Amino acid sequence: MNVEVDLVDPPEERVRPVPVGLLRSAEALLCTFPAENFSEMENLRWLQVTSAGYSQLFGLDLVSRGIRAANGRGCFDVPISEWNIAMMVNLARNLRQMIRNQESQVWDRDVQFQREIRGLTVGLWGYGGIGRETARAAKALGMTVHVLARRGVKPIADVYCVPGTGDPEGKLPDRVFLEGQELDFLSGLDFLVLAMPLTPSTKGIVGERELRALPPTACLLNPARGPLAPEGALVKALSEGWIRGAALDTHYYYPMPPDHPLWRMPNVILTPHISGSSLGPHFLERTWHIFLENVRRCLEGRPLLNELTADQLEGR
Repeated sequence: MNVEVDLVDPPEERVRPVPVGLLRSAEALLCTFPAENFSEMENLRWLQVTSAGYSQLFGLDLVSRGIRAANGRGCFDVPISEWNIAMMVNLARNLRQMIRNQESQVWDRDVQFQREIRGLTVGLWGYGGIGRETARAAKALGMTVHVLARRGVKPIADVYCVPGTGDPEGKLPDRVFLEGQELDFLSGLDFLVLAMPLTPSTKGIVGERELRALPPTACLLNPARGPLAPEGALVKALSEGWIRGAALDTHYYYPMPPDHPLWRMPNVILTPHISGSSLGPHFLERTWHIFLENVRRCLEGRPLLNELTADQLEGR
């Protein structure tokens, strides 16, 4: 196998033009965001994005042009699942308040600082790689795992997974809910983790009705995409006590404006979209593993790792 690779420097996570001479002859593209002049790629057969999300591919007419595409699913499963576990422990024990107490030299041994997550129920809305690895870690800590997946939970194939992680056989959930059972799913949770991609059909999917369906003792974790939960509904739910708290790694603005009310809420943890990122210690090796394996699969006419379906590429 002989493959010629052209690198575009410096690597940047933004939409930008790329020299036309590099684009027109290229048969494969590895990127986070396709080039601003993507339409110049007349010979492209396959597009590989490094991110797990793929909304940046909407509107590129990949299906009609016969261009295959795959995402970076699996690269971020471990760090994001660890963020999920860390946030659940932090929210359960109110670590934010303990740190404020330390800074103010306050000695407070209140019961809220002595809770544990063992025996609590975490709900995973979506059961891709991040959901599956979060389920594995949560089960190891003695938690009950509920999953909402519109097509149910099945074994997976042709998907990148760090060895020894995840739930490739789909056997870990204690209970699985299907499309139409959202309110039943939400009503029994201590933690809700959003683990689905942002598409036109999922934007705003966790609105006022869904937030009110959660128990008032529940917490929301969003390491997926901010707009999955409408901004106004989430701020209202947190300020009025519909839910106990939230940990948010994805947001409505980048960066979040300093006057946004979420910054000041004592029951909210904000992190700057770092639960899983390209600066992680294993990001490059995992990304190149997927890319090189897909070069081989593309040349052999086999299904790609993490290949996106026509429905996914068209936001359905």
